[in-house]
Amino acid sequence: MVALIYFCSIPILLDVMMPDIDGFEICRRLKANFITKNIPVIFMTALCDATDKVKGLEIGAVDYITKPFQKEEVIARLKLHLNISHLTRTLEQRVEERTIELTQSLQKLQNTQLQLIQSEKMSTLGQLVAGIGHEINNPIGFISGSCSHIEEYMNDLLRLVNLQHQKLPHPDPEIEELIEEIDLEYLAKDLPKIMESMHQGIDRLKDISLSLRTFARSDILSLVEFQIHEGIDSTLMLLKHRLKDQGDRPTIEIIKKYGVLPLITCYSGQLNQVFMNLIANAIDALDESNTGRNFEYIKAKPNRITITTSLKELNVEVKIADNGIGMSESAKQKIFDHLFTTKSVGKGAGLGLAIAREIIVEKHGGSIECNSSTEQGTEFVILIPVRQ
Repeated sequence: MVALIYFCSIPILLDVMMPDIDGFEICRRLKANFITKNIPVIFMTALCDATDKVKGLEIGAVDYITKPFQKEEVIARLKLHLNISHLTRTLEQRVEERTIELTQSLQKLQNTQLQLIQSEKMSTLGQLVAGIGHEINNPIGFISGSCSHIEEYMNDLLRLVNLQHQKLPHPDPEIEELIEEIDLEYLAKDLPKIMESMHQGIDRLKDISLSLRTFARSDILSLVEFQIHEGIDSTLMLLKHRLKDQGDRPTIEIIKKYGVLPLITCYSGQLNQVFMNLIANAIDALDESNTGRNFEYIKAKPNRITITTSLKELNVEVKIADNGIGMSESAKQKIFDHLFTTKSVGKGAGLGLAIAREIIVEKHGGSIECNSSTEQGTEFVILIPVRQ
């Protein structure tokens, strides 16, 4: 290839008047060929007609030498065009290098701008979420304590009613009427169930509060020790409303295959953001795959998101896979590009995966790759160093 490039830079001296094919036709063929089109062509001719000279220049010649010619003139013109050819190649190389530099600088600028915008958004969101978590935590504690007292008082009252019923099997008619009116027997059975539901609701609120406070670490800009499973679980808790039965499809199954992992040093809030993007994308992919399918069909072939973690030497590996529609090879090649999205208009800005790559690769020195094919689902594989 180097020899070919060098050969193509050497000027060709071409006589206009030749048997069979004239110089003009040879020049046309050279210029029509991608490999030889840039070879400098210098015509040699005894013709003095300006029309012939213009014709030669129009089809791509760079110069004319009129016969009879002097040897010194030919050498001088060849040196000139060799020098021009060399300067042209040098300029093209510099332009190409500069274009690459500018492209890289633009990409870096876009990534920096993207990260700054996202960091500001996540910082504000982190403060908001942390505040909400704190605000709901106090009333949760109050309600939880009150429920325990209410349950105790309720049990005492029920014991009193039962004892009174045993000791006074034939109460006053007015009392008997009220017992029937309020359906005391049903109340005695239903109240414990109500209290159990209240306790479950309080536990759910506590879990949400904890998940909010865990996710609120997104505004932490320093490295901290972090348990990966806590981040994934808090993300799943915050996305539970999207995972549950939606009426037109059953609950999305979450399959956890957690390995034994050490604490890692990382920007924990930023990793939570990556988990949020990847799991939310998996839910979107599953919802899209359900188009045209009824509830029973989906129930027979349930939507699943499988999350696998393991320790790979000095790295933690996290795999997040769905059994959705997958994507084409061309889409997979662009999936981490800035502003690229496979979602329909209005359903995605094409920032989530670009940000995820920035966080994993640039911020943590790890790697993220996508394995996918049409109708076979999608899997994202993340490698994060245990220590930064």
